Amino acid sequence: MHVSLDQSIDLVCLSHLRWDFVWQRPQHLMSRCAGERRVFFVEEPVESGETRLSVERHDDGLHVVVPHIAPDVDAVATQEGLLHELFATEAIDRYVLWYYTPAAVAFTRTLEPLAIVYDCMDELSAFEAAPPELARLEAELLGRADVVFAGGQSLYEAKRGRHPNVHVFPSSVDTDHFAAARSPRADPADQAHIPRPRLGFYGVVDERFDTELIAAVAASRPDWQFVVVGPVVKIDPETLPRRANIHYLGQKSYDELPAYLAGWDAALLPFARNEATRFISPTKTQEYLAGGKPVVSTSIRDVVRSYGDEGLVWIADEPEAFVTAAETAMVDDAVERLRHVDGFLTESSWDYTWADMRELVERAARLRAARRRPLVVARSFEWLVVGAGFAGSVLAERLASQRGQRVLVCDRRPHIAGNAYDEYDAAGVLVHRYGPHIFHTNSSHVFEYLSQFTDWRRYEHRVLASVDGQVVPMPINLDTINRLYGLDLSTPELEDYFSSVAEECGSVRTMEDAIVSKVGRDLYVKFFRNYTRKQWDLDPSQLDAALAARVPTRTSRDDRYFTDVYQAMPARGYTRMFERMLDHPNIKLLLQTDYREIAGVVPYDRMIYTGPIDEYFDFRYGKLPYRSLEFRFETRETEVAQPAAVVNYPNEHPYTRVTEFKYLTGQAHPKTTLVYEYPRAEGDPYYPVPQPVNAQLYKEYKALADAEPDTVFVGRLATYKYYNMDQVVAQALATFRRLRQETVKERDVVTERARAVGGAGMHRRTG
Repeated sequence: MHVSLDQSIDLVCLSHLRWDFVWQRPQHLMSRCAGERRVFFVEEPVESGETRLSVERHDDGLHVVVPHIAPDVDAVATQEGLLHELFATEAIDRYVLWYYTPAAVAFTRTLEPLAIVYDCMDELSAFEAAPPELARLEAELLGRADVVFAGGQSLYEAKRGRHPNVHVFPSSVDTDHFAAARSPRADPADQAHIPRPRLGFYGVVDERFDTELIAAVAASRPDWQFVVVGPVVKIDPETLPRRANIHYLGQKSYDELPAYLAGWDAALLPFARNEATRFISPTKTQEYLAGGKPVVSTSIRDVVRSYGDEGLVWIADEPEAFVTAAETAMVDDAVERLRHVDGFLTESSWDYTWADMRELVERAARLRAARRRPLVVARSFEWLVVGAGFAGSVLAERLASQRGQRVLVCDRRPHIAGNAYDEYDAAGVLVHRYGPHIFHTNSSHVFEYLSQFTDWRRYEHRVLASVDGQVVPMPINLDTINRLYGLDLSTPELEDYFSSVAEECGSVRTMEDAIVSKVGRDLYVKFFRNYTRKQWDLDPSQLDAALAARVPTRTSRDDRYFTDVYQAMPARGYTRMFERMLDHPNIKLLLQTDYREIAGVVPYDRMIYTGPIDEYFDFRYGKLPYRSLEFRFETRETEVAQPAAVVNYPNEHPYTRVTEFKYLTGQAHPKTTLVYEYPRAEGDPYYPVPQPVNAQLYKEYKALADAEPDTVFVGRLATYKYYNMDQVVAQALATFRRLRQETVKERDVVTERARAVGGAGMHRRTG
């Protein structure tokens, strides 16, 4: 059943773009794919005197295929015939279909690929003169595709409700290629004579290019020179603004772009705000940034959210504001800006993007194969455990070691330990891939259970918050108040202080109510309001009061973040602890495996499900909302970088906090790695959004779960509740006790029935 994208599997890419037109997303991805296997890049047809195929073979495994179609023939039927001819001539047997245009669906319906990918890089139906049938063909493609990639956040939001397997992959960047623009180099001949300052744009000049804006800005600043590099398509070149300080240099090759970029003082994204730009996520944004240039853009939604909100790009729409933004950008502190840019671009690599996409395509191929072919297995299992995080691993270990049952554990990720997974990064620093995980509990039962699988390093967590130009202890304590307000209060006096500033709220219903009724409005604003807005994209007045209980306040000088009896970190890391937990002869492990690949194929009696409950039921009532996080890692050439393990930033920066892992792990190392946390609306589900409407939606899914006698739902995602690690372990142990009691009761019932009929009862195996 396992399908891996080995070199014998070809990729057939169906594109609306010419390979040698503008080097962008398809070229970046397909050229990387061609380093692994044969890639057939099939362009849209060209009208010709005869019907034929031309195939241009490149040295790296790439084949550029151009259908030539004679006039007055059925274009769809002809393209289908030419494609079958290509498959026969090139011996294309096992292959993946990769669509950039839904129009190709019309002539590919009879093909039988291992997987179908729809890489949606643009909303093509919104483009000028788009074929009216394109929307219908896209709906068909979404129905046939195994996996959908969206080229930006806005596209993702538009497609996620139309397919169960959509992933956002914004444009990436070949950083080294464009970083060459940061070094002095000779100006290209057609740019060398143009005076400075120069403000440049490269890309396709079409209906998305705001000609009126460029004309107005150029007229208001005749001392600035505007350089436009790229082909003019779908619009009349005569309609372009013509002034002495606007220079159209035509199309250049991808290799030439850094040389032009190097000679600019600012880079521009002057896009019109229309239907054609509603969903765009321009590749050139990151290329400009990698080239070290300040960037000024109109308010394209994905540019604003991904770069403007991060302080990486200046945003303006009207000519006067655009000029002001460009003036500010060109005198900005370049050193600080580039430090910020380089941190942002660390993970924005086309190599990384292709590796992640490849993994998802491989998974999609496995799922399609599982649907097509039965799998013969040598043995069966009492339990299928979905998810190798805390909930699944604890239950798998208990069932295997205490009841002697055979357990198959599967996880979609390529590793065990769930969000607690830790690993050594490229610098050799032990990091938590999914953000800091600090273990603490008051349960001796939980601590003693986990102690079977790890030794511990004593660790008491401390957090600082950056407020009003100071870093002060968090949670708020005596030192916090004294340092923040220049006071010298004692513990009893602090209690009186809190009482004096607290606000009467009557019924405490929201997070805001809970905080201001305890510490007053000023501290609420300084520490909680904006942090919460960043974290949840909601005001505290919109969130449940219970959320405030996670961040207490203290009247003493105790600066520990937690006060639990047991506070420690696994001595050799979480991953090693999970390895020992799952190291049992009755446990088998399948990674990079979706449970749907094996459900109904591998015999098992019952399932323990720890994934999202709404996904289990195919989002029958809609998606349960989660907040996600983006983690950006940064390694520094110093032993220690910040004064505490975690520094919160309630009111500064788009990230919420920065963690330095060596505090957590105790590792001795000449370098240190930090992680910056950026809250996101989409991505891996981390935090259930605590609102009554979501609680009600979960109840509807729970009712469905309660009606599933052979599936046990455990853990954060399956119960839509934010648990600490120890709480998940406690829940899993309690579930195991309940399952054991159920077995005892079942055995007693069978025994009684056997006695009643005078014979031995027989347990019937299912699955």
